[in-house]
Amino acid sequence: MKNLKTLSAIIVVATAATGCAGTGANYVPTVDGPVSSRWSADLAQCQQLARRHGFANAQTRNAALVGAGIGAVAGLADDDVTDTEGAVGGAVVGALVGGGAGMAARQGERREIVISCMRGRGHRVVG
Repeated sequence: MKNLKTLSAIIVVATAATGCAGTGANYVPTVDGPVSSRWSADLAQCQQLARRHGFANAQTRNAALVGAGIGAVAGLADDDVTDTEGAVGGAVVGALVGGGAGMAARQGERREIVISCMRGRGHRVVG
């Protein structure tokens, strides 16, 4: 049963991570007023800039490592499984959850890169 829970968590987090791969960088901001003739070209360039801010950076890796450590400790506390099995399962789930949280933070940062870039190019972006 524990293996089924671990496998389910892996599938859910992997699916979510795959689905979020382009998000944030694909953000199309809302503009106050008419758009200029440069809007499309600037948006494409700003989105490309945001894509360079990768999901699997040092902060995401650190979040996964912290999650793995916390998960391993929590897995050791589980009375229904052996210490090794609980620690490994907890570490895997913790790493996935921590890494997923790190990736979600990167998504917001990518969105902000697009907004800042567009504002820097003179567009009246409100969000």
